[in-house]
Amino acid sequence: MSEKPGSAPVEVGVVAVVGATATGKSDLGVELALRLGGEVVNADSMQLYRGMDIGTAKLTHEQQRGVPHHLLDVWSVREPASVAAYQRLARETIAEVSARGAVAVLVGGSGLYLRAALDHLEFPGTDAEVRARLEREQAELGAAALHARLAAVDPEAASTIPATNARRVVRALEVVEITGRPYTASMPDHRYLLPAVQIGLELPRPELAARITDRVDVMWQRGLVEEVRRLELDGLREGRTASRALGYAQVLRHLAGECTEDEAREETVRATRRFARRQDSWFRPDPRVRWVPAGPAGDLADTIVAHLRGLADLPVSR
Repeated sequence: MSEKPGSAPVEVGVVAVVGATATGKSDLGVELALRLGGEVVNADSMQLYRGMDIGTAKLTHEQQRGVPHHLLDVWSVREPASVAAYQRLARETIAEVSARGAVAVLVGGSGLYLRAALDHLEFPGTDAEVRARLEREQAELGAAALHARLAAVDPEAASTIPATNARRVVRALEVVEITGRPYTASMPDHRYLLPAVQIGLELPRPELAARITDRVDVMWQRGLVEEVRRLELDGLREGRTASRALGYAQVLRHLAGECTEDEAREETVRATRRFARRQDSWFRPDPRVRWVPAGPAGDLADTIVAHLRGLADLPVSR
């Protein structure tokens, strides 16, 4: 998994920092960019939305420390997420960064978005009528019924897509119907489009759980509830993707009178912990990810850069 000290430099066109939420990916991305003469390319699906700053832990201008950051604040909260659209934007941005002689540092925890940017991956088309019919059926029959249907036609996809993720269940069924093939057949092999290195940050589960609690508390202190109120005026409730984002969905329920503010905060913590486990399940099977213990971003960046230059080994954790 790692080069021995003194070996040849690692060939790299893109450095990707991946892993679960709250492991320190954004800070490490900045430190790597500073050392490599790089530019950060966002791969967090929710940081693509304008105005969704506090709840997505988007770095402030000061925290970016002069490093160019790309693909932040791209979409209105009314727009549904599109991995295919992100793929076009990410590949164009990476090509532009490379043309400037800089290193693209891809940072985020949205697994499919990362693979869309890094790997040979072609997306099946869409069919608006099929999608609309499946969404009606989901609303009428419930998420569990459609997930059971997916399990019957594509057990592998059903095992990786939770029944609660109605949007992905509908998309998987749509692909099966319009292509006649399992949804999983459209997923790529682990084959890079450009030379890349993926660094995965990990923490012991109890420490990660504590960090998530602290992060949610900070979001509330910084004014997440007020941010959601402002975004309601921009159509957040109508946004099929943005309205389901962690923290935002819970605060919207609170503002609608469906739960107290404390209950919204507690549910955000629980949902974020579940999401972190799903992120780990997504990234862990990829044999190309080099897992390292999360730690001080500056020290870790020094070690990673030395590794990329063939001068040091990585502190691989597993």
